[in-house]
Amino acid sequence: MRDVAAVAGVGVKTVSRVLNGEPNVSDELRERVTRAAEALNYELNVYAGGLRRSGARTNAIGLMLESVDDAFSAAIHRGVETVMRRHSIIVLAQSFEEDADRERTVVKEFLRRRVDGLILTTVSRDQAYLSAEAARGTSIVFVDRPAVSVAFDSVVSCNYDGAVAATRHLLHHGHRRLAYVGGDHEIWTLRERERGFYAELDRWGVPRSDAIGLTGVLGEEGARMAVHGMLDGQDPPTAIFAAHNRMIIGTLRALHERGAQNDVALIGFDDVQLLDLLEPGVSVVAQDPHRLGELAAERLLARMARKPLELETLTVPTTLIERGSGEIPGPFAGEG
Repeated sequence: MRDVAAVAGVGVKTVSRVLNGEPNVSDELRERVTRAAEALNYELNVYAGGLRRSGARTNAIGLMLESVDDAFSAAIHRGVETVMRRHSIIVLAQSFEEDADRERTVVKEFLRRRVDGLILTTVSRDQAYLSAEAARGTSIVFVDRPAVSVAFDSVVSCNYDGAVAATRHLLHHGHRRLAYVGGDHEIWTLRERERGFYAELDRWGVPRSDAIGLTGVLGEEGARMAVHGMLDGQDPPTAIFAAHNRMIIGTLRALHERGAQNDVALIGFDDVQLLDLLEPGVSVVAQDPHRLGELAAERLLARMARKPLELETLTVPTTLIERGSGEIPGPFAGEG
């Protein structure tokens, strides 16, 4: 804070008042202090007094997830908590809702509270804004999606391999007119799943032009409408690969509304509660989000303990679960 005051040409008390949002500070002074703080990459430590009294640790970490009310994110959260609870470390969790600006805001709030480490799921294509904090020694691990343009450990699912297995399964059951229903193409996991889908089509000699690829689909309703549109086409798909849990729900709604759930094969990526109770049950490529959370937490603890570790991306296998929908035979059943 003294450094900020020196650069801004004001007193330390003025810096404190500006950064704490106190009134009765002129706009000119507020602007000078803010510019100086940004230039020095200074963040107000809201727990500074407590840290002076109790040592250098807050015994808290920040966990940023896509959405804390999503079942997949919630399972990651639980996995992180399972590990951290053994070490008496609390987990502060926030959602960023696939918003790059919100992502930076959440990280900034965690850092203001001087958490001991961060576990992050991100959407931005460049996380260079974390470099300065890493240089300060804050331990950071990425979960579900890898770090981009920065050197941090990551824990991810085998998205590509899972998509290959799902596509191969549909092809093996006689389908050649396949549809891919995916979400935001900016998200790494969905790009990997789409890459696996088309790579397996290539291996089977199925022209990519024969597939229907829908990316950028927004939520359950977007998937429902997209599937209705495909089924209304002149050459509708005989099988669908829904690449996200929300895509699965939207696809299911459309198939059941058309009475086509027993005619069009479906495999989803991610398991969703109660999918096994439908008729037919929904075949899925299941991830293990709880294990993702555990591994991310264990890796973060190792980094916080300053253990000498090589930078690494840890992968968690996926599992193809057959329940009936993915085994509906296609026009070429028995040929491959």
